Amino acid sequence: MTELVSFLPLVAIALLFWLMVVRPASRRQKQLARIQSEVQPGQRVMLTSGIFGTVRSVTDDRVRVEIATGVEVEVVRPAIGSVEPAGGDEPGTAPGTHTEG
Repeated sequence: MTELVSFLPLVAIALLFWLMVVRPASRRQKQLARIQSEVQPGQRVMLTSGIFGTVRSVTDDRVRVEIATGVEVEVVRPAIGSVEPAGGDEPGTAPGTHTEG
């Protein structure tokens, strides 16, 4: 019985690790996969490299993203890091980031 009690701290640490690290990471991974699978033309996205652009076309596992006027790159779906909410501001237009020229 005392041997079983000595393992309780290890079990508690493993459970805490699972609750604090593994479970949230799994949720984020599932959410990102859902976002990547639901991407549609016209959406503003940020690629995992930090480049912002607008989705122009989606075919199977590839997405064409316009990163500047007339400049399109073709990337795989997992390269999409996030999708901006509809009606979102342009990057860099948050209060305090606009500079007068």
